[in-house]
Amino acid sequence: MKHVATFRIRGAEVPCIYRAILPEIGEMGRSRVDIACDGEDALVLRVAASDIPALRAAINSWLRLVNVAYEMQELVRHE
Repeated sequence: MKHVATFRIRGAEVPCIYRAILPEIGEMGRSRVDIACDGEDALVLRVAASDIPALRAAINSWLRLVNVAYEMQELVRHE
């Protein structure tokens, strides 16, 4: 893949977020995503794509997915 963006996400919820999004990881059309836990409090999200529009779309989708997983953790914690 020609274009790559890497994000490091920190927080106590990282292990749960990792487990929640792990089944979605892989190659999808013009993009590919890999995730890894870096210790107990950091998630590394690497998004690669063949072109800039595909990279933008994949970044938006994956950051939204991470955000939803985080919000669900918050919701469960407060119930």
